[in-house]
Amino acid sequence: LPSRKPKEEQPEETPQPAPRQIFQERQRISGLPLYLQGYLSVRHSRCQEFRAYWTELRGTTLFFYDDKKAPTANDCECGKEWKGFILTVTKLSVPPDESLLPGQLRRMHEVLEKEKKRIMLQRIAMPEKLFRKPHVGLLYLCFYAVSRQEAIEMLEKNPSCGNLILRPGSDSKNYAITIRHELDAPCLKHYKVISKGTSYVIQLEKQVTLPSLQDVVSYFVTQTRGNLKPFVIETRAAEDPVF
Repeated sequence: LPSRKPKEEQPEETPQPAPRQIFQERQRISGLPLYLQGYLSVRHSRCQEFRAYWTELRGTTLFFYDDKKAPTANDCECGKEWKGFILTVTKLSVPPDESLLPGQLRRMHEVLEKEKKRIMLQRIAMPEKLFRKPHVGLLYLCFYAVSRQEAIEMLEKNPSCGNLILRPGSDSKNYAITIRHELDAPCLKHYKVISKGTSYVIQLEKQVTLPSLQDVVSYFVTQTRGNLKPFVIETRAAEDPVF
């Protein structure tokens, strides 16, 4: 029998995604605005060594990637800049750090204005009738299209702005109220608000049905004798149009 020559095995090459594909994937993961990017050294819990990741600060969230070549030590000497940008977007104020360069401070002030504007515009499309009088006012100003965790962070970091946020529910069909009480210790609570026909039902021990979301907000304010105040960012109240 004729001998068969074995086929030459070709080395398998791992396909490398194009930079544009990586960019599109990141955009799919997060549509948040990009404020800062570069290498950042991170130390995981239970680990003594730092590892460098390509990092993006989008909104108030850090995204870490390992699809880029690890940098040299000199490329990571920017910890103060990262700290400054992170504090700017989380505290909504530029940190008074004398070691920061004028150019860095200028960029932080620009990012601060962008982040404030982003927070103001974070709301989903609601029925037009809700923006007409008398439903304008507290309802419009304290509604934000944020997650539960983002609502908590807003209330914790800006207590002077109020302590009640109306936001979309986790199912994107209904709504929720997030409040933060300052009693003996800070207390966070969340309440479901179910849209039922032309009414809204607050999920309490004894359900409360109200004709509008404005009434839902007013219910919490009146029931606590004004201890709950709708969360309103001052710049939002000043700049938003009057309907």
